[in-house]
Parts: sequence; structure tokens; C-alpha cells
Amino acid sequence: MEPTIYLNFNGNCLEAMTFYAETLGGEISGVFRNGDTPNPQDRMPGGDDLVMNMNLRLGSANVMASDAPGDWYTKPAGFSVSIAPSSRAEFDRIFDALSKDAQSVMMAPAETFWAERFAMFTDRFGTPWMLNYAGSKMQG
Repeated sequence: MEPTIYLNFNGNCLEAMTFYAETLGGEISGVFRNGDTPNPQDRMPGGDDLVMNMNLRLGSANVMASDAPGDWYTKPAGFSVSIAPSSRAEFDRIFDALSKDAQSVMMAPAETFWAERFAMFTDRFGTPWMLNYAGSKMQG
């Protein structure tokens, strides 16, 4: 059994997840919109283009997501999506892309006692991220 990250967005799920797929080298493997629901009474409040469910495949992991319209949406709290780029150059590329127009940067890229490069931020879509490149400090 493996956990799956499930993200909720405030009407911009398709844009966010497509951006994550492009930035992180993933593949969108399914998108189901509100308008795809056979019975109108089963739809979420809002337009037909809202995403009810979608899947992004990143390596061996899945990141799933949907729009949470109106009162259904709550700002993410108490977690971060943590990824470990394979090189310093890849760390910098991913940080530059994901942190562009960030809502906040809690920790700018810096060396820590456990990693050559670490950063914490919330991107423009509201997703909290942690990037960690251990480099020469890798345990093992």
C-alpha cells in the first residue's frame, strides 16, 4: 500500500496539474470534468469545465487532484508536497519554475545540515512544496 497525494484547487486544477506535469516530467493519465458526469444531479456546483478528478503520474507515484468549487475549497494546510531533485541544476530549475509568482517563500534555497539545497514555498496555485537535494550529504 502506498499513499497518494490528493490536491484540491479553487477552479484552476487543470492548469496547475498540467503545469506540474510539464515542470516535473510527469504524465497526465486521466481527466474527468464536471460535464462528463452522465447525471446532472451528480455534478459539483459550478461549470462543466471544473475537474472532478484527474491523475498525474510522476515516476512510480500518482498525484491526484480536483477542483473544489466555492465553499468546498479550503486553503491547503499542515502538509507539503516534498520532492528530491536528482541534481543541483535540476533543483534550481524546478525551484525557479514552481516558485514563480509564489504566494509565499518560507525558506529560500539554502544549504542545511542534511542537504546541499533545501527550500520551502507555496506556489501560485496554493500548493505547499519542499524541495530537497541532499547531494554529498546523502545518508547511506
